[in-house]
Amino acid sequence: MIAFLIKRLFHALLVMFVISVIAFAIQDNLGDPVQQLVGQSVPESERAELREELGLNDPFLTQYLRFAGNAARFDFGYSYVFNQPTTEVIARHLPATLELVAAASFLIIALSIPIGVYSAIKPRAWLTRLFMSVSIVGISVPVFLTAIVLIQLFAIGVSWTPFPAGTGWGAWLNDLITTEGGMPAYGRGDPTHVFGTWYTNFASLEGLTYLVLPAISLASIMLPLFIRLIRAEMLEVLQSDYVKFARAKGISMRRIYFLHALKNTMLPVITVGGVQIGTLVAYTILTETVFQWPGMGLMFLNAIERSDIPLIVTYLMIVGLIFVITNTLVDLIYGLVNPTVKLTGKPA
Repeated sequence: MIAFLIKRLFHALLVMFVISVIAFAIQDNLGDPVQQLVGQSVPESERAELREELGLNDPFLTQYLRFAGNAARFDFGYSYVFNQPTTEVIARHLPATLELVAAASFLIIALSIPIGVYSAIKPRAWLTRLFMSVSIVGISVPVFLTAIVLIQLFAIGVSWTPFPAGTGWGAWLNDLITTEGGMPAYGRGDPTHVFGTWYTNFASLEGLTYLVLPAISLASIMLPLFIRLIRAEMLEVLQSDYVKFARAKGISMRRIYFLHALKNTMLPVITVGGVQIGTLVAYTILTETVFQWPGMGLMFLNAIERSDIPLIVTYLMIVGLIFVITNTLVDLIYGLVNPTVKLTGKPA
């Protein structure tokens, strides 16, 4: 385990080095930092003096080494727009993004596992065909369109009733859809303060209502993929020899499905799914823009519009760090789920 962690730490440092080089190299293509710091009326002589003070005339290697040294201390400079250290700006927006990703991940896990398992156990059932058809549509529809449809249905409201009239869930959904302003679809509301810059929507029912539509929209990106992946892996496992042997021994089908088969099904799902969950952080850009969710995605777009170069570079570095941490945790979980896999790469 220790050898694996050392190896993964080396890989993580290598990946972060590559990300830092790319993030630093694209700064020149994002705009002139001096132009963002001074007004149009400032003479060229003062601009040249400021460039010298900032070290922008130094060779690329000198500038990068200075940037890398500061980045190792989590010092990425000051935001041009907020006039604050970029790490403080990120710290204010990061909790909102992490909560949105956590809520979407919960929906993905809670729905994909039972639907995928059911679709594998009963591949010819009409409900399975419905799930597979909807999953194809879900993969094809972009996230911003899903978000707009959710806002129209559950926030703005419609004048028609898509569900059968009567009592029960159909009547409740009809009332929700036809009621204008049924669900909030803008901003974060009034989240509860936890500590420091961390505010949460999980602490109150009102906060959760603001989280519902963005979380469903973000989850729609990965949910169809997870359903089809779990179904395909489950079908393959159910055809394996040890499952047939377990059936021959008279072991209950429930135990075979949910203990033996599901455990082996989850091994490739963890590998692929862990990486895909990490990509949700990047996908939050579109979701947060549509719902005006005050997270890192919306902040990143605003930074691009205003050419806030230090904030853009900091965002790229933080997102890269999140990917590295996620991949390391996925490898650790994979080894815990399947003890026969040696984390060091040596044969068991």
